This record gives sequence, C-alpha cells and structure tokens, in this order.
Amino acid sequence: MTSLNISTATKVCLDANIFVSALLFGGKPDEILDFAALKQIKIIASPVIFMELRHVLTDKFGWSDNDTKQALKSLMAIVTLIEPKHKLNKIKYGPDNRILECALEGKVDYIVTGDKKHLLPLGEFEGIKIVTATEFLKIVHNSH
Repeated sequence: MTSLNISTATKVCLDANIFVSALLFGGKPDEILDFAALKQIKIIASPVIFMELRHVLTDKFGWSDNDTKQALKSLMAIVTLIEPKHKLNKIKYGPDNRILECALEGKVDYIVTGDKKHLLPLGEFEGIKIVTATEFLKIVHNSH
C-alpha cells in the first residue's frame, strides 16, 4: 500500500456495516482499516458500535464467540473508543443515532457508512460529511 499525505488529524467514525464489510469481504472498507493501522487516519468508535458489530458477526454471520472476540481485539488496536455523553434522536431508526452521537462526541471529520436508507441521505450532520467507503477513499487519495 502506498503512503498518503493525509493528516493524522483526519478523524472518521465508521458505521458497524463498514467494520463488517472489512472483516468479511475486505475491499475498500478494509483499506480504510489499513490507513488507520498505519496511523494515517484516526478511527473513532463507541462501545455501542462494537456491540452492534459483535451482534451482527455472531447472529447474522454465525461467527463463534472466540472468532468475534479476536476480531474485536484486533480492531481495538487501531480504533479509539469513546463514550458519547449526549443522546440524539435525529433519525427514526435508533441505532443510526448512535453513529451520529459517536461522530459528534469524537469531533470527527467524516462518517463512513453503507447505510443508504438513513445516514447517507443526510449528506452531512453538524458539519460532519457522511460518505461511502469509496467516497472516503477518494477524499483520502486526493487529500494532497
């Protein structure tokens, strides 16, 4: 992977669906994790996002508890966990509000999601751009 000239100050909140895609299918979501591992971006997440990730991996994709714990442990090495203090009710689908809360509390620059129903249509929230993994990578690649 090539080194980028993006500022390490660039902070991003990943929706659980981006983590799931990275772990199961690789591709662009996994490339985002690679940038975080190289400390070229900073991923901000909350315990609630990790709980949703755990739930999806075990219940929807049938991962064992051990495999799920190992995956979460490896993610913890490249993610900064925060605990949002303020609850939001911006979106009717409650779990997506947890993403907005994390992004706001973590003062991120971007929310990266695959959620075409609730989050992506917002376009931005409180000055935080909401983009797909592909859009985020274009931004990262064109940043300098």
